Amino acid sequence: MYHATVPVFRHYLGQMAEIVDKAGRTALEARIADSFSATQHFATATGFTLRIACPLAGRPVPDLPTALAPRMAVARATLGAMKPAEFDGAEGRRISHRAGFTDLDQPARDFVFLYGLPNFFFHVTMGYATLRAAGVPLGKGDFDGFHGYPPDFHFD
Repeated sequence: MYHATVPVFRHYLGQMAEIVDKAGRTALEARIADSFSATQHFATATGFTLRIACPLAGRPVPDLPTALAPRMAVARATLGAMKPAEFDGAEGRRISHRAGFTDLDQPARDFVFLYGLPNFFFHVTMGYATLRAAGVPLGKGDFDGFHGYPPDFHFD
């Protein structure tokens, strides 16, 4: 469970930090329809990293700063301090939590793969899409940190 969560979350928190830096304050307040602002999507994704990893590691979920940059930095540092051994036996745990107004009790695997990771990536993607819609020049490489395209490349 460690390898399915902690390194993934740390990587994408790093990508989000770069996206936030590239976007600037004004674009981060953009919204698509009545959805969260890009800032709130990224803040929510950040919160999901610890809402998912901490119960798996047997840790309480800490409070995070409300400001986005410190929030991401604290989450990334907290995840960085976690060790794989803390996740021993995590697959056998049941995780009780709330999804919106719904109380859930899930086996750890369902919690991670059917709830946690999808919700994390939903908010990262929505923040990214909101910034793209606001005109921030982001590409797939900004999102995942792996893809590279020439500056003048366009899909037509």
